[in-house]
This record gives sequence, C-alpha cells and structure tokens, in this order.
Amino acid sequence: MDSTNKQINRRDFINLTAGGIAATALIAPTMAFANEQTKIKAIAFDAFPIFDPRPVFKLVNDLFPDKGPALTNTWRTTQFEYTWLYTSATQYADFWKVTEDALIFAAKKNGIDLTAAHRKQLMDSYLYLNAWPDVLPVLESLKQKGIRLALLSNFTTEMLNSCIKTSKLDTYFEAVLSVDKVKRFKPSPTAYQMGINAFKLKKQEIAFAAFAGWDAAGARWFGYPTYWVNRQEAPLEELGVRPDGMGRDLVGLVDFVSR
Repeated sequence: MDSTNKQINRRDFINLTAGGIAATALIAPTMAFANEQTKIKAIAFDAFPIFDPRPVFKLVNDLFPDKGPALTNTWRTTQFEYTWLYTSATQYADFWKVTEDALIFAAKKNGIDLTAAHRKQLMDSYLYLNAWPDVLPVLESLKQKGIRLALLSNFTTEMLNSCIKTSKLDTYFEAVLSVDKVKRFKPSPTAYQMGINAFKLKKQEIAFAAFAGWDAAGARWFGYPTYWVNRQEAPLEELGVRPDGMGRDLVGLVDFVSR
C-alpha cells in the first residue's frame, strides 16, 4: 500500500486546519464527457464538498496543541486505510466505528492520552459540520435549474442527516445515500451504483462531485461525469484517469452540468 499511503498522507486536512483554502477561481475542465450530447439531470455529492470538516481538526489542535497536526494526519490516513482494507477483504464496519477506531489508533501511535471525554468530543464534532460558505447559493442555483441532488458518502446515515440539519439543507437532497446500504466503501463500484439505483437514470446523466482526488478517480472509473471540488488545491492523482472538470469550490459545478 505504499502508493496509497503516499496519496492520502500529504497533510491534506492539516492544511485545512491551518486556515483553509480560498475557494474562488475555477479551473477549466480537464476532459470532455464520454458523450457530450448527454444532459446531466442529477448530481451525487460526496459529503465533504458540502460539509466543512475544518472544525474537527481545529478541535484536535485545541485539545492537543503540541501534537495536533500529527494526530490529525495519522487519524485521517488510518481512517481511509481502514475503509479500503474492510472493502478489499469483503468485511464491513460503519464509518462511525472506523473513524473512532482510527482515532484511538492515532492517539496511541502519537503517545497521546485520549480520555473518554476527549474521544466523545472529537467524534461528536463530526455530527455538527456546517456547509462551506459557497454551498447554499450553488445548491439553490442547481435546484432552480431542475437538477436533482443527492448525497453519496462513506458517512453513516445518522452522520449525514445530522450535518444536513446543522447546515439547514433539509430541502435540497432527494436522497441520502450512505454506503451502509451496500456495506462497501468507495471507491467500490457497488457504492457508486447507489446513485443510479436512487435516481433511476443512466450513469452518464449523473454527475459526481468529489472532494478527494482518489474519489474523483473512483467515480470516473465507474463512469460518472466527474467534477472534482479541489478545495485543497491538491495535485491530480496518478491513477490513469482524470476528472471531467474541477474547481477550487462548487461555483464552477453549475456551468459544468449546464453544458
């Protein structure tokens, strides 16, 4: 797993904790749709293009100022390593448990005394994520265009619904699709298939909005027209596939699905 570790262990979320990235300029699409005549009728969003995770990692730094960045980095790396290991071994534990287990491991690895109170505080912070500032106007614009919207995430259903409520986005998503339904984490094709099953559309009619480069690659492999919301300004993954479009925020997504 050396190449995987290299891709997810690049201080992505530490950069977010340090203050975030200005979400402004749109990067031009890097690749045309396989069928340019196909009209996008729906969008499936990963959770993190919608919900801002920075408060979780600010809390890590507040609780453990000397080891916050190290704890964050190990926690995030282990969190996704565990999801991929579970799926590759045809095993399953939901994302809440994976996240908690990864936190416990990360604390041990970094020599941190993680009390039960600290663990609960950090885990509960995942339930109350607010939307990024650009999200609401973009969702409103998409809704006015008649684009159907859903969340398709590794998050548990409880985590997704709680963050939707916190962000006051209750009226925007017609489907809340957790991989709990299929017990396979992304980038398993079984996870991405949930979008087709929910919308009852062809995959070419469903755009996928990804936060992580590996998720953008997974969705593109599956066959979705894919937009990478590259808030971290990360380099493209070297996986032999590129997103159809990308930007530093959600704003460019409106034009992307309107072409």
